[in-house]
Amino acid sequence: MLVRSSLIAVAGLSTALAAAVPSQLFDQAVYSKLSATAALSATAWPEYTASNGSWATFDDSDWTTAFLPSTFYALNHRHTVLCPATTPSSTNGSDVDWLVLARTWSAPIFSPSLSLEEAWVHDVGFSSWVASAELALGANETAQATLMQEAEYLASRFSSIVGCTRSWDRGDGDFEVIIDNMMNLQLLVHAAEISGNGTYLEMATSHANKTLTNQIREDGSSFHVIDYSPTTGDVQWSGTAQGYSNSSTWSRGQAWGVNGFALMYNATKDITYLDTSRRMASYFVDHLPDVGVSYWDFDAPLPSTLDTSASLIASSALLLISSLESSLSNSTGAQFYSDAAVTLLSNIVEQGVTEWEGASLVGNGTVNNRADPPNNNTGIIYGDYYFIEAGNQLLSLGLANCTDGSPAVGSSSASSGSSSGGSSTVSCASSPSSSSTPSSRASHLRPPSLARWLSNARRSWMDL
Repeated sequence: MLVRSSLIAVAGLSTALAAAVPSQLFDQAVYSKLSATAALSATAWPEYTASNGSWATFDDSDWTTAFLPSTFYALNHRHTVLCPATTPSSTNGSDVDWLVLARTWSAPIFSPSLSLEEAWVHDVGFSSWVASAELALGANETAQATLMQEAEYLASRFSSIVGCTRSWDRGDGDFEVIIDNMMNLQLLVHAAEISGNGTYLEMATSHANKTLTNQIREDGSSFHVIDYSPTTGDVQWSGTAQGYSNSSTWSRGQAWGVNGFALMYNATKDITYLDTSRRMASYFVDHLPDVGVSYWDFDAPLPSTLDTSASLIASSALLLISSLESSLSNSTGAQFYSDAAVTLLSNIVEQGVTEWEGASLVGNGTVNNRADPPNNNTGIIYGDYYFIEAGNQLLSLGLANCTDGSPAVGSSSASSGSSSGGSSTVSCASSPSSSSTPSSRASHLRPPSLARWLSNARRSWMDL
């Protein structure tokens, strides 16, 4: 069932949103499934589900190792910071010590060996999330040393000739950079903040600028891979490794880009990054099929395979953009992006949760459709992480309440008592300008299917 526009009441709101915030983001099945996953051996980390619905697990060299403990850190944040007054209960997950689980599952990847970092390559950025999560809880020498060690390794992969960090090591004559690498730049950003060494941030911005120039097409779509000459820095080849074709747009890569550029704006306040994130978000939303969830590649022949993980990453990115728009006093843009995110989440639940019986929270994901055999129609650990993260973002934005009905601590509903949502938890100093707000390109943000979901209250803005 495709989600249509409806009048809903969420977090005390009485407003026309794109769709109701799906209750499945917070229901008992989430906590039951994650508790069952936590009971597995903390020496073999889940990545995707096998044909029987159980988790396929891998050792700590897998690039997705940090996603399960990061999910537990996110749930700890939900129950100790956002919703600390919730009465402990198995139905809402507040009776579980998520921090203990997070630390149990992340302990083996603190202070990683060089060989382990070399196995993660550029994805050491994802692995650093657990150290960042510990530092968010307070001073922690081990976590700080781990993060700085991982940042130094990622920095060692930076080429001043190319202006990027290398993604893969597949040949001396190649310097391959994938769009996913935009997400790993946050490791360099955090290292700059901790150490005061601006070189880390310079590397991150150089990589983002080069990606913007060579990897993002004029229509806001993206190449998955750019191969540079390591000796001249020239582009040797543009294409894909996981998408349908070299000229197509791999949906998960597009989602990584939306998220990565929004994060870089939040770190630097360079409006060019936010504009790029908006353009990429526009492309993602514009090219959603009628089922409301992205295919594994936006240009793959039909019928095609869905990838809920791509749409979950994009949903989280849309909520991040919403909070950034709110910090720029663009309430119309903030509500548009949050509406688009809620609509996307509702359709993800319809396509990947309601009839899914596997060990993961969400099914219908695609790990790699080009593998032999294709690895699709599965649950994926990073999809599950973003399912939890999106729930936390909705709580922070005041678009959903804690399970006891109270607004989340620090949300707009809690801080102002107002019934209007969309307040940001992200602090940005930039001022809005007519050229940087999405209203100038709003018509690009609504394909025919999404237009039906958007409220009449925003039609006039949408048609500018």
